[in-house]
Amino acid sequence: MTGHEEIVRLAARGDGVTRMGAHVSGSLPGDIVDGDEIVSKGAHHVDPPCRHFSQCGGCQLQYADDDALETFVRERVINTAMGQGLEIDEVLPVHLSPPKSRRRATLHAQRTQKGAVIGYRKNNSHSIVDLAECHVIDRRISSLVAPLRSLVAAYGPAKSAVDVQLAIADQGVDIGLSNFELVGLEATEAALDFALEHKLARLTIDQGYGPETVYEPEPATITLAGIPVGLPPGAFLQATLDAEAIMVADARAWLGERGLIADLFAGLGTFAFALGQKRKVLAVEADRAAYLACKSAGAVSGGTVVSLHRDLFRNPLREDELSRFTAALLDPPRAGAKAQIEQIAQSNLARVVYVSCNPSSWARDARRLLDAGFALKKIRPVGQFRWSTHVELISLFER
Repeated sequence: MTGHEEIVRLAARGDGVTRMGAHVSGSLPGDIVDGDEIVSKGAHHVDPPCRHFSQCGGCQLQYADDDALETFVRERVINTAMGQGLEIDEVLPVHLSPPKSRRRATLHAQRTQKGAVIGYRKNNSHSIVDLAECHVIDRRISSLVAPLRSLVAAYGPAKSAVDVQLAIADQGVDIGLSNFELVGLEATEAALDFALEHKLARLTIDQGYGPETVYEPEPATITLAGIPVGLPPGAFLQATLDAEAIMVADARAWLGERGLIADLFAGLGTFAFALGQKRKVLAVEADRAAYLACKSAGAVSGGTVVSLHRDLFRNPLREDELSRFTAALLDPPRAGAKAQIEQIAQSNLARVVYVSCNPSSWARDARRLLDAGFALKKIRPVGQFRWSTHVELISLFER
């Protein structure tokens, strides 16, 4: 009697799953497996484009074609919603970001006896994969990997690792180095020469007292809906421009052009400035640097975006405050927005757009909204972390 089974779906962590519930690593829907072994590969396998795939922890699904990736992103969202008993009126097409489109990344670097290594952590390890290539990050970032390796080899700490934050600003690449002590004039001059040679937008170095700017020829900004907004070191940005664009377009289409909008967990104002082109938007944010950047940009861009500094986890907008608005948009961290959702449920709001980077916390919050009389009208699954099991979404609730 054969023990062969077919893989019918991918689990949340990327393992293939049979109809009987067995998990098989590295398998895809359509594969035939026997125990933990793939007996016959289905039509969705492709050759992983990156030489580091088997070791690097940055990607989990490079062996899957686009159809399999889109199906994974869609089913991850829908299955999580079904687990909370949510009914969805319309599931919009999945948005999948293309290769080499990520505009921010965090790498790790370590000085060694032979020089230095720089890259992502290995799977389930603190060891660093020394990047020779990366098919996820934008070429403007990947082109700096080799020069950064040389900088760390010459001046990095002898024993501990350096965290390297990279993001693409309007003026170029913004780099932040943590645990990178500048010892002596030579090291300081080398860091400045590095920034000049590679035309960085900014170089900040954290020597244990917070990020200090070493090089910034003009204030670093990020343009949001045509508005240049100051970019604080380490500030949150949507990972890819293409995913940001489609989520902003969805939010604008769903919320129209009239009424007063509350943008909760607003960050730098990614959605607020797009929604505030023809009406007032209150942008609420707890991070002080992001709040100040949004506030300054709002003040010089016509005043339609007004900022409020407030911790929505500890002090959410209350139901009476929310009832003054036509609609609300929220884009919380991975933990979701349980306290704020409770106030929304009790308010008079009739329309909510919820952007999420965690389907599980989103589904919990969505269940509360449905219990309060909302209907889940539209949802778009978003896979902006290509080849990763990290899934995002944007959704519309109405009552």
